[in-house]
Amino acid sequence: MASDYLIAFITSPDRNTADRVADALVEGGHAACVNIIPGLTSVYYWQGEVHHDDEWLLLAKTTNRAWPMLEQCVVDTHPDDVPEIVAAPLEEGLTSYLQWVRGQTLHA
Repeated sequence: MASDYLIAFITSPDRNTADRVADALVEGGHAACVNIIPGLTSVYYWQGEVHHDDEWLLLAKTTNRAWPMLEQCVVDTHPDDVPEIVAAPLEEGLTSYLQWVRGQTLHA
């Protein structure tokens, strides 16, 4: 059962964007729950130089089937040209919690 679930990692440049993306994901049924974590610093190479940016991290619990719509929702609501959207499989979890995630996520 657990292999049907994902945790998506999404970075945001500010709290307002984080709230907007999280609300869109939950309201659209693309994620059951999104945690917003402040205090992240991202270091990356972009357009010929190294950047250090303060960001917010979103952790979205979703399903494999909902992933395409989650990805599109983030692209549609995020200000970055190439937003960070990656996911890892959830291999284990409380069965009742995972059932809740499935029930809250459309396209599950």
